[in-house]
Amino acid sequence: MTKVAIMGYGVVGSGLIELIDKNREKNDNEVVITSILVRNKEKHKNCSHYEVITTDSEELFSKESDIVIEVMGGIHPAYEYVKRALTLKKHVITANKDLIATFGQELFNIAKENSVSLKFEAAVAGGIPIIKALTESLCGNKVNAIKAILNGTTNFILTKMGSEKLSYDEALKEAQKLGFAEANPEADVEGYDAARKLAILSSLAFDKSFKWEDININGITEIDSNDFKYAKKFNCKIKLVAEAVKCRNKIYTSVKPVLVDEDSILAKIDNEVNGVILNGDEIGELIFIGKGAGKLPTGSSVYSDLNDIINCRFSDIGSFNKEKAEMINYAHKTCNSILRIRTSDKDEVVSRCRDIFNNIKIIDKSLKDEVVLYIECTSEAYVQKFIETIKDEIYYKGCKKLIFI
Repeated sequence: MTKVAIMGYGVVGSGLIELIDKNREKNDNEVVITSILVRNKEKHKNCSHYEVITTDSEELFSKESDIVIEVMGGIHPAYEYVKRALTLKKHVITANKDLIATFGQELFNIAKENSVSLKFEAAVAGGIPIIKALTESLCGNKVNAIKAILNGTTNFILTKMGSEKLSYDEALKEAQKLGFAEANPEADVEGYDAARKLAILSSLAFDKSFKWEDININGITEIDSNDFKYAKKFNCKIKLVAEAVKCRNKIYTSVKPVLVDEDSILAKIDNEVNGVILNGDEIGELIFIGKGAGKLPTGSSVYSDLNDIINCRFSDIGSFNKEKAEMINYAHKTCNSILRIRTSDKDEVVSRCRDIFNNIKIIDKSLKDEVVLYIECTSEAYVQKFIETIKDEIYYKGCKKLIFI
């Protein structure tokens, strides 16, 4: 018999409990839910296991349990509860990417000191088993690169903007109506959510410590219908891509909207679906695609962690305690881009651009105070340097950059 305490009975918590009940006959080891912590007990009066639901964290910790599962979300009080559970020598499972990205180093240290396991498969990419792949299946490989779509909200919005020609505001409202976006979508649309997930994956893939705040992050709030029009000219789609690439002893990391070829794998990942492409030195390219959120997909990942602990399958995660990765904002690789430069002197901007880049093409000069250019370059750093050189000019009003990957 395994006794489990669960913190949270929302989307993921209800999915987990449904899977525990559904799979009882398959397991020789009976799973007993001893306590479920919620904010409002009355909200769950028609839910299963109502008799063990509580609003008192002290009651949850007072009951005997072998495993504590945190699916409540947010950093506080989740951090305090998880830390307490580990200190009490209880195995912990969490679906909380914010918690792992922010306090992973400390929490894994506490778990190790107390000889217990801290599992977090559901923290990244929902139902996709990417954590297990990196920590177990690919242990004989050195990962060279990660390219991923890690946020279902932004992928849904960009899909709708591209396929149905919705405005950003219209697509966001639809995402919120369908439950794919929060009332306050900032963490998603500004790229912070994807950056936290990328930091976790990068720590595991490159065996170094990554801080999500150090990643070069750009969200999707400035993307508009013209961006999709220009993308179409080059047979491309726009996706918010999280990328980490080994560049000698450094790691290039970014989360930003980019142009992907319509025939590529990333272009075919639409709506709330997530995808991760890994490149290993021995295995080559591996592609993981699946539902990145939702009741049962994410609940499935939490249940998988529960099953691992029940069957004594533990992984020693030390990456978060390793030396800090040296991260760079611009990769030294071919960087073809679309530049939308707002300016009062289009001809001067084009002239300056021709002086710097060998191959440029004017895409659009019809917009008021804006010229749109296609440029070919050997490094994004050079593109950024060009933007910096004209920033102080009186004719310069701003620039949007979309890179082809």
